[in-house]
Amino acid sequence: MLNNAQYDALMREYQKRQLENRHRQEARIREVYQALPRMEQFDGEIGAVSLEQAKKLLAGEEDALHKLRFKLKELKESREALLAVGGFPPDYMEQTYTCSACRDTGYVDGKKCHCLRQAEIAVLYHQSNLGCVLEQENFDRVSYDYYDKEWIVNEKRGLSQYDYMKAVIEECHAYVEHFRERGGNLLFQGEAGTGKTFLTNCIAKALLDRSEAVVYLTASDLFQIFSDRRFDRGDPDREERYVGILGCDLLIIDDLGTELNNSLGNSDLFYCLNGRALKGLSTIISTNLPMNELRDNYSERITSRISSGYRIIPLFGEDIRIKKKITTTRGVVECGKSMS
Repeated sequence: MLNNAQYDALMREYQKRQLENRHRQEARIREVYQALPRMEQFDGEIGAVSLEQAKKLLAGEEDALHKLRFKLKELKESREALLAVGGFPPDYMEQTYTCSACRDTGYVDGKKCHCLRQAEIAVLYHQSNLGCVLEQENFDRVSYDYYDKEWIVNEKRGLSQYDYMKAVIEECHAYVEHFRERGGNLLFQGEAGTGKTFLTNCIAKALLDRSEAVVYLTASDLFQIFSDRRFDRGDPDREERYVGILGCDLLIIDDLGTELNNSLGNSDLFYCLNGRALKGLSTIISTNLPMNELRDNYSERITSRISSGYRIIPLFGEDIRIKKKITTTRGVVECGKSMS
Protein backbone atom coordinates (compact mmCIF):
# COMPACT_ATOMS: atom_id res chain seq x y z
CA MET A 1 0.00 0.00 0.00
CA LEU A 2 2.94 2.34 0.56
CA ASN A 3 5.74 3.16 -1.83
CA ASN A 4 9.29 2.21 -0.88
CA ALA A 5 10.18 5.63 0.51
CA GLN A 6 7.09 5.68 2.75
CA TYR A 7 7.72 2.15 3.99
CA ASP A 8 11.38 2.92 4.72
CA ALA A 9 10.32 6.01 6.69
CA LEU A 10 7.98 3.88 8.82
CA MET A 11 10.73 1.32 9.44
CA ARG A 12 13.03 4.12 10.61
CA GLU A 13 10.35 5.09 13.12
CA TYR A 14 10.32 1.52 14.44
CA GLN A 15 14.10 1.55 14.76
CA LYS A 16 13.84 4.84 16.63
CA ARG A 17 11.28 3.29 19.01
CA GLN A 18 13.57 0.34 19.68
CA LEU A 19 16.53 2.61 20.39
CA GLU A 20 14.54 4.91 22.69
CA ASN A 21 13.09 2.00 24.65
CA ARG A 22 16.54 0.39 24.95
CA HIS A 23 18.00 3.64 26.28
CA ARG A 24 15.09 3.90 28.72
CA GLN A 25 15.78 0.37 29.97
CA GLU A 26 19.52 1.07 30.35
CA ALA A 27 18.76 4.23 32.34
CA ARG A 28 16.49 2.28 34.69
CA ILE A 29 19.09 -0.44 35.17
CA ARG A 30 21.71 2.19 36.11
CA GLU A 31 19.20 3.75 38.50
CA VAL A 32 18.57 0.43 40.23
CA TYR A 33 22.27 -0.49 40.40
CA GLN A 34 22.99 2.86 42.03
CA ALA A 35 20.20 2.43 44.56
CA LEU A 36 20.75 -1.32 45.10
CA PRO A 37 24.39 -2.37 44.50
CA ARG A 38 23.48 -5.98 45.30
CA MET A 39 21.30 -6.07 42.17
CA GLU A 40 24.29 -5.88 39.84
CA GLN A 41 25.70 -8.92 41.61
CA PHE A 42 22.39 -10.76 41.12
CA ASP A 43 22.45 -10.06 37.42
CA GLY A 44 26.02 -11.34 37.20
CA GLU A 45 25.02 -14.55 38.99
CA ILE A 46 22.08 -15.05 36.63
CA GLY A 47 24.37 -14.73 33.62
CA ALA A 48 26.96 -17.10 35.11
CA VAL A 49 24.35 -19.74 36.00
CA SER A 50 22.81 -19.56 32.54
CA LEU A 51 26.21 -20.01 30.89
CA GLU A 52 27.22 -22.88 33.16
CA GLN A 53 23.97 -24.80 32.68
CA ALA A 54 24.06 -24.19 28.93
CA LYS A 55 27.48 -25.88 28.79
CA LYS A 56 26.12 -28.84 30.75
CA LEU A 57 23.10 -29.03 28.44
CA LEU A 58 25.36 -29.13 25.39
CA ALA A 59 27.47 -31.80 27.09
CA GLY A 60 24.38 -33.99 27.32
CA GLU A 61 23.59 -33.72 31.03
CA GLU A 62 19.98 -34.91 31.22
CA ASP A 63 18.62 -32.70 34.02
CA ALA A 64 20.61 -29.58 33.09
CA LEU A 65 17.57 -27.78 31.71
CA HIS A 66 15.48 -28.59 34.80
CA LYS A 67 18.26 -27.35 37.09
CA LEU A 68 18.64 -24.17 35.05
CA ARG A 69 14.94 -23.36 35.26
CA PHE A 70 14.87 -24.04 39.01
CA LYS A 71 17.94 -21.92 39.72
CA LEU A 72 16.76 -19.05 37.52
CA LYS A 73 13.39 -19.13 39.26
CA GLU A 74 15.11 -18.80 42.64
CA LEU A 75 17.29 -15.94 41.44
CA LYS A 76 14.34 -14.16 39.83
CA GLU A 77 12.31 -14.34 43.05
CA SER A 78 15.26 -13.01 45.07
CA ARG A 79 15.76 -10.26 42.48
CA GLU A 80 12.11 -9.19 42.63
CA ALA A 81 12.22 -9.19 46.44
CA LEU A 82 15.25 -6.91 46.34
CA LEU A 83 13.52 -4.59 43.87
CA ALA A 84 10.51 -4.41 46.21
CA VAL A 85 12.78 -3.48 49.12
CA GLY A 86 14.13 -0.62 47.02
CA GLY A 87 10.59 0.51 46.13
CA PHE A 88 10.78 -0.59 42.47
CA PRO A 89 8.09 -2.62 40.65
CA PRO A 90 9.16 -6.19 39.68
CA ASP A 91 9.38 -5.40 35.95
CA TYR A 92 11.19 -2.08 36.36
CA MET A 93 14.38 -3.30 34.71
CA GLU A 94 12.70 -5.21 31.89
CA GLN A 95 12.58 -4.09 28.27
CA THR A 96 9.47 -2.04 27.48
CA TYR A 97 7.76 -1.85 24.10
CA THR A 98 5.50 0.68 22.45
CA CYS A 99 3.70 -2.30 20.88
CA SER A 100 3.99 -5.49 22.93
CA ALA A 101 2.54 -7.62 20.12
CA CYS A 102 5.48 -7.14 17.72
CA ARG A 103 8.02 -5.79 20.22
CA ASP A 104 8.47 -2.75 18.02
CA THR A 105 9.60 -4.70 14.98
CA GLY A 106 6.38 -4.17 12.99
CA TYR A 107 5.99 -7.90 12.38
CA VAL A 108 4.52 -10.90 14.20
CA ASP A 109 5.41 -14.37 12.89
CA GLY A 110 6.53 -12.86 9.61
CA LYS A 111 3.28 -10.95 9.11
CA LYS A 112 2.65 -7.24 9.50
CA CYS A 113 1.56 -6.33 13.01
CA HIS A 114 -1.67 -4.41 13.48
CA CYS A 115 0.38 -1.38 14.56
CA LEU A 116 2.32 -1.37 11.29
CA ARG A 117 -0.82 -1.84 9.23
CA GLN A 118 -2.41 1.00 11.14
CA ALA A 119 0.64 3.21 10.57
CA GLU A 120 0.41 2.47 6.85
CA ILE A 121 -3.28 3.36 6.81
CA ALA A 122 -2.57 6.59 8.70
CA VAL A 123 -0.10 7.57 5.98
CA LEU A 124 -2.68 6.88 3.28
CA TYR A 125 -5.38 8.82 5.12
CA HIS A 126 -3.02 11.74 5.53
CA GLN A 127 -2.22 11.64 1.83
CA SER A 128 -5.87 11.61 0.81
CA ASN A 129 -6.83 14.32 3.34
CA LEU A 130 -9.40 11.94 4.79
CA GLY A 131 -7.88 12.51 8.21
CA CYS A 132 -9.17 16.09 8.09
CA VAL A 133 -12.58 14.83 6.99
CA LEU A 134 -12.75 12.46 9.96
CA GLU A 135 -12.19 15.36 12.34
CA GLN A 136 -15.59 16.66 11.20
CA GLU A 137 -17.39 13.42 10.35
CA ASN A 138 -17.44 11.11 13.37
CA PHE A 139 -19.85 9.90 16.01
CA ASP A 140 -19.15 12.94 18.22
CA ARG A 141 -20.54 15.15 15.44
CA VAL A 142 -23.85 13.29 15.03
CA SER A 143 -26.87 15.62 15.08
CA TYR A 144 -30.54 14.69 14.70
CA ASP A 145 -31.66 18.28 14.09
CA TYR A 146 -32.32 17.69 10.41
CA TYR A 147 -34.54 14.60 10.77
CA ASP A 148 -38.34 14.74 10.76
CA LYS A 149 -40.12 13.46 13.87
CA GLU A 150 -43.48 13.29 12.07
CA TRP A 151 -42.58 11.54 8.83
CA ILE A 152 -43.02 7.77 9.26
CA VAL A 153 -40.39 5.98 7.18
CA ASN A 154 -40.87 2.50 8.65
CA GLU A 155 -44.56 1.65 8.72
CA LYS A 156 -44.01 -1.82 10.14
CA ARG A 157 -42.24 -0.51 13.24
CA GLY A 158 -43.95 2.89 13.25
CA LEU A 159 -40.64 4.75 13.18
CA SER A 160 -40.31 8.36 12.17
CA GLN A 161 -37.27 9.47 10.19
CA TYR A 162 -35.87 10.87 13.44
CA ASP A 163 -36.32 7.62 15.40
CA TYR A 164 -35.15 5.55 12.44
CA MET A 165 -31.86 7.45 12.19
CA LYS A 166 -31.30 7.10 15.93
CA ALA A 167 -31.71 3.33 15.50
CA VAL A 168 -29.28 3.35 12.55
CA ILE A 169 -26.66 5.25 14.56
CA GLU A 170 -27.06 2.77 17.43
CA GLU A 171 -26.56 -0.07 14.97
CA CYS A 172 -23.39 1.59 13.68
CA HIS A 173 -22.10 1.92 17.24
CA ALA A 174 -22.82 -1.78 17.83
CA TYR A 175 -21.05 -2.66 14.59
CA VAL A 176 -17.91 -0.91 15.85
CA GLU A 177 -18.20 -2.30 19.36
CA HIS A 178 -18.40 -5.92 18.19
CA PHE A 179 -16.29 -5.57 15.06
CA ARG A 180 -13.37 -7.68 16.27
CA GLU A 181 -15.52 -10.73 17.06
CA ARG A 182 -18.34 -10.31 14.54
CA GLY A 183 -17.32 -7.99 11.72
CA GLY A 184 -19.90 -8.10 8.96
CA ASN A 185 -20.84 -6.35 5.73
CA LEU A 186 -23.09 -3.30 5.40
CA LEU A 187 -24.75 -1.60 2.42
CA PHE A 188 -25.92 1.98 2.98
CA GLN A 189 -28.47 2.84 0.32
CA GLY A 190 -30.17 6.18 -0.32
CA GLU A 191 -30.32 9.39 -2.32
CA ALA A 192 -27.46 11.88 -2.33
CA GLY A 193 -27.08 13.74 0.96
CA THR A 194 -28.96 11.26 3.17
CA GLY A 195 -25.88 10.51 5.29
CA LYS A 196 -24.28 7.45 3.68
CA THR A 197 -20.74 8.78 3.49
CA PHE A 198 -21.06 10.42 6.89
CA LEU A 199 -21.98 7.08 8.48
CA THR A 200 -19.13 5.23 6.79
CA ASN A 201 -16.73 7.93 7.99
CA CYS A 202 -18.06 7.63 11.55
CA ILE A 203 -17.40 3.90 11.48
CA ALA A 204 -13.98 4.37 9.86
CA LYS A 205 -12.86 6.88 12.50
CA ALA A 206 -14.04 4.72 15.40
CA LEU A 207 -12.31 1.61 14.05
CA LEU A 208 -9.10 3.47 13.21
CA ASP A 209 -9.04 4.63 16.82
CA ARG A 210 -9.20 0.95 17.79
CA SER A 211 -6.20 0.16 15.57
CA GLU A 212 -8.21 -1.72 12.95
CA ALA A 213 -6.85 -1.50 9.41
CA VAL A 214 -9.45 0.46 7.44
CA VAL A 215 -9.17 1.38 3.77
CA TYR A 216 -11.58 3.97 2.36
CA LEU A 217 -11.94 4.33 -1.40
CA THR A 218 -14.52 5.87 -3.66
CA ALA A 219 -15.82 3.41 -6.23
CA SER A 220 -14.02 5.37 -8.94
CA ASP A 221 -10.68 5.07 -7.13
CA LEU A 222 -11.24 1.37 -6.51
CA PHE A 223 -11.96 0.62 -10.16
CA GLN A 224 -8.96 2.71 -11.17
CA ILE A 225 -6.76 0.55 -8.96
CA PHE A 226 -8.25 -2.55 -10.58
CA SER A 227 -7.51 -1.12 -14.02
CA ASP A 228 -3.96 0.01 -13.17
CA ARG A 229 -3.07 -3.41 -11.82
CA ARG A 230 -4.60 -5.23 -14.75
CA PHE A 231 -2.49 -3.38 -17.28
CA ASP A 232 0.71 -3.00 -15.22
CA ARG A 233 1.25 -6.00 -12.96
CA GLY A 234 4.97 -5.30 -12.69
CA ASP A 235 4.57 -2.23 -10.48
CA PRO A 236 5.23 -3.31 -6.84
CA ASP A 237 3.49 -0.24 -5.39
CA ARG A 238 0.28 -0.97 -7.26
CA GLU A 239 0.45 -4.64 -6.35
CA GLU A 240 0.95 -3.81 -2.68
CA ARG A 241 -1.99 -1.41 -2.76
CA TYR A 242 -4.15 -4.08 -4.39
CA VAL A 243 -3.13 -6.68 -1.81
CA GLY A 244 -3.95 -4.16 0.93
CA ILE A 245 -7.47 -3.75 -0.45
CA LEU A 246 -8.01 -7.50 -0.38
CA GLY A 247 -6.52 -7.94 3.10
CA CYS A 248 -7.48 -4.94 5.25
CA ASP A 249 -9.82 -5.44 8.21
CA LEU A 250 -12.48 -3.18 6.72
CA LEU A 251 -12.82 -1.98 3.14
CA ILE A 252 -15.17 0.97 2.55
CA ILE A 253 -16.38 1.47 -1.03
CA ASP A 254 -18.13 4.83 -1.27
CA ASP A 255 -20.60 5.82 -4.01
CA LEU A 256 -20.78 2.51 -5.86
CA GLY A 257 -22.50 3.18 -9.17
CA THR A 258 -20.85 6.52 -9.92
CA GLU A 259 -17.75 5.00 -11.54
CA LEU A 260 -17.16 4.22 -15.21
CA ASN A 261 -17.83 0.51 -15.30
CA ASN A 262 -17.25 -2.37 -17.71
CA SER A 263 -17.23 -6.15 -17.72
CA LEU A 264 -13.58 -6.32 -16.60
CA GLY A 265 -14.33 -3.98 -13.71
CA ASN A 266 -17.32 -6.13 -12.75
CA SER A 267 -15.11 -9.21 -12.68
CA ASP A 268 -12.53 -7.46 -10.51
CA LEU A 269 -15.22 -6.20 -8.13
CA PHE A 270 -16.69 -9.67 -7.70
CA TYR A 271 -13.25 -11.14 -7.08
CA CYS A 272 -12.61 -8.46 -4.45
CA LEU A 273 -15.94 -8.85 -2.64
CA ASN A 274 -15.95 -12.62 -2.86
CA GLY A 275 -12.32 -12.96 -1.81
CA ARG A 276 -12.84 -10.77 1.24
CA ALA A 277 -15.98 -12.69 2.18
CA LEU A 278 -14.14 -16.02 1.96
CA LYS A 279 -11.45 -14.62 4.28
CA GLY A 280 -14.09 -13.43 6.75
CA LEU A 281 -13.13 -9.78 6.18
CA SER A 282 -15.65 -6.96 6.37
CA THR A 283 -16.79 -4.55 3.67
CA ILE A 284 -19.07 -1.50 3.74
CA ILE A 285 -20.59 -0.15 0.52
CA SER A 286 -22.59 3.02 0.01
CA THR A 287 -24.66 3.64 -3.10
CA ASN A 288 -27.39 5.88 -4.49
CA LEU A 289 -28.77 2.97 -6.51
CA PRO A 290 -31.68 0.76 -5.41
CA MET A 291 -31.19 -3.01 -5.70
CA ASN A 292 -32.90 -3.29 -9.09
CA GLU A 293 -30.51 -0.71 -10.60
CA LEU A 294 -27.51 -2.38 -8.96
CA ARG A 295 -28.66 -5.58 -10.63
CA ASP A 296 -28.87 -3.80 -14.00
CA ASN A 297 -25.43 -2.16 -13.63
CA TYR A 298 -23.51 -5.14 -12.29
CA SER A 299 -23.40 -8.88 -12.75
CA GLU A 300 -25.87 -11.22 -11.12
CA ARG A 301 -23.02 -12.68 -9.09
CA ILE A 302 -22.22 -9.30 -7.54
CA THR A 303 -25.80 -8.40 -6.63
CA SER A 304 -26.36 -11.93 -5.30
CA ARG A 305 -23.27 -11.62 -3.10
CA ILE A 306 -24.45 -8.24 -1.80
CA SER A 307 -28.10 -9.17 -1.24
CA SER A 308 -27.20 -12.41 0.57
CA GLY A 309 -24.12 -11.31 2.49
CA TYR A 310 -24.77 -7.68 3.44
CA ARG A 311 -26.98 -5.97 6.00
CA ILE A 312 -28.85 -3.48 3.79
CA ILE A 313 -29.60 -0.18 5.54
CA PRO A 314 -31.78 2.20 3.51
CA LEU A 315 -31.60 5.92 4.30
CA PHE A 316 -34.46 8.33 3.62
CA GLY A 317 -35.04 12.02 3.18
CA GLU A 318 -33.85 15.13 1.40
CA ASP A 319 -30.25 16.25 0.98
CA ILE A 320 -29.07 17.13 4.51
CA ARG A 321 -26.25 19.23 3.12
CA ILE A 322 -28.78 21.52 1.43
CA LYS A 323 -30.82 21.72 4.65
CA LYS A 324 -27.71 22.70 6.59
CA LYS A 325 -26.82 25.34 4.03
CA ILE A 326 -30.35 26.80 4.13
CA THR A 327 -30.31 26.83 7.94
CA THR A 328 -26.90 28.52 7.98
CA THR A 329 -28.01 31.11 5.42
CA ARG A 330 -31.17 31.90 7.41
CA GLY A 331 -29.08 32.28 10.56
CA VAL A 332 -26.78 34.76 8.84
CA VAL A 333 -29.74 36.76 7.46
CA GLU A 334 -31.52 36.86 10.84
CA CYS A 335 -28.28 37.88 12.52
CA GLY A 336 -27.87 40.68 9.97
CA LYS A 337 -31.41 41.91 10.55
CA SER A 338 -30.96 41.96 14.31
CA MET A 339 -27.79 44.03 13.92
CA SER A 340 -29.35 46.57 11.56
